[in-house]
Amino acid sequence: MKTKAIKRILLALVAVLALALVAGCDSQKESPAPSSAPASSTTGTNEAKDKGTDEGSKAAKGQQTITVYFPNEDGTKLLAEKRTVDGAKDKYTAAVEALLAGPKEKGAVAILPKQAKLRSVKVTNGVAKVDFTKELQKSFVGGSTGEEMLVGSVVDTLTEFGEVKKVQILVEGKEIDSLSGHMDLSVPIARMTNLLQKK
Repeated sequence: MKTKAIKRILLALVAVLALALVAGCDSQKESPAPSSAPASSTTGTNEAKDKGTDEGSKAAKGQQTITVYFPNEDGTKLLAEKRTVDGAKDKYTAAVEALLAGPKEKGAVAILPKQAKLRSVKVTNGVAKVDFTKELQKSFVGGSTGEEMLVGSVVDTLTEFGEVKKVQILVEGKEIDSLSGHMDLSVPIARMTNLLQKK
C-alpha cells in the first residue's frame, strides 16, 4: 500500500512539473510582444527627425534678392528692378526668367519677346552664355534701339553678379552674328553702363 501511495505522489509531482514547464514556454513565446511597441515608436521618432531635417534644409535655402533691368517707356535707358526669387534656384536662370516675365513697376516695359523661352544659362571663366529658343530672333520686331535695349537688358542683368564679366547670347545653342542686323553678337559683350538710368 505504501508503495502505491508513493507512486501516486511521484506521478502528481511529475504532472505539476510538466504543467509548469508548459506554462513557462508559453510565457516566453508571448514576451517579445511588448518590446515591439518601443521599436515602432523609435522608428516614428526617426521619421519625424528626418522630416524636420528636410523642412529645415528647405527653410535654410530661403530666398535671394536679385536686380534685373528693363527699358524705360522711351527706350533710352534701363531701369533697375529688385526681385526676390527662390534661393534654391540657380540665380542666373532666375534672373533671365524674371526678364522674360516682364517688369512689375510702372515706367518700365518688357523687351524680350513673349514667345521666347530660356534654354540654359552657363557661366564659365567670367562669361555667361545665355541660350534662348529661336523665337528670340523670329519674334523680335524692334529696330536698332530695341535691339540695343534687349541686349543691354540681358547683359546688364547678368553682369550684376560680380563673377560675370561678359555675356554672350546664343539661339538654339549656337552663336549668332546679330539679333536683327544692328549689333555684333558674335562675341561676348561687357556691361553696358551707358544704358543704365542714374539714380
